[in-house]
Amino acid sequence: MRHFFAALQSVLAAFFGVQSEHKRQSDFKQHSPRVIISLAVILFVVFISAIYAVVVAVLNT
Repeated sequence: MRHFFAALQSVLAAFFGVQSEHKRQSDFKQHSPRVIISLAVILFVVFISAIYAVVVAVLNT
């Protein structure tokens, strides 16, 4: 479970653009690229869904 949260933190830092190159390289050494990529895809879908929901809610008012 600790590895999951470390990978999640890495993906979130990368989304916000605050992750250093050294941290990115160490994350890919510690975690499988499949885990990082799958978390990134899932978070991207959640982000787009949230934006879509906000736009739909605003347009319906």
